Amino acid sequence: MKGLLTKIIRLRNPNFKLDSQLNNGAIVEFVWVQFWSLMRSLKMLLRGKAPKFALLGKRVSFFNLSKIHFGKFMKLGDQVYISALAKEGVFIGNNVGIGAHSRVVVSTSLNQLGEFIKIGDNVGIGEFAYLGGAGGLEIGDGCIIGQYLSCHPENHNYQSLEKEIRHQGVSRKGIKIGANCWIGSKVSILDGVSIGEGSIIAAGAVVNKSFPDNSIIGGVPAKLIKSRLD
Repeated sequence: MKGLLTKIIRLRNPNFKLDSQLNNGAIVEFVWVQFWSLMRSLKMLLRGKAPKFALLGKRVSFFNLSKIHFGKFMKLGDQVYISALAKEGVFIGNNVGIGAHSRVVVSTSLNQLGEFIKIGDNVGIGEFAYLGGAGGLEIGDGCIIGQYLSCHPENHNYQSLEKEIRHQGVSRKGIKIGANCWIGSKVSILDGVSIGEGSIIAAGAVVNKSFPDNSIIGGVPAKLIKSRLD
């Protein structure tokens, strides 16, 4: 069974190797969970979408599924919600995993649609993430991301003292995260930020400005700690 399981997982991750100390009971339980995740993905056929070997946790839900595009071997944890109420939609690459209780939401309002959310190939996102796409959100290939990431590509206008802030509209610039980044847990990324390829963001950082490739950043607000090129 171990050999067969390894071959199957390598379809998604060519470098995968089972730990030598993994017990048979854990393997059986793992296979059982993945089997039912695969069965749940077949429900997408009823809504005109090919599952493409997707694995769906319990109570995964989609809004505007016709504008959600995904590659092979997508894996969504329990209670993930993806809403493609958008001008363009949600685009998820191959071999993408999104942890349980995460929300991928382009827009929450019908009167001012957001732009898009684009997630590249081989991206892993931890549990309880919130990915907004109002001004556009792009995550490059090969990124690894800890729990509780939040991305907010939108700001509320507040210049008038006579109007309530909620009636003053919004501004949107978008967020772009380059390929091959490592983002720690509980990081917040704000509108207008561009993170260069190969960068590392320390846990708990609040990123409100852009950084070049291979930056190591952290803090509130985030600052450059050093470059990986040093």
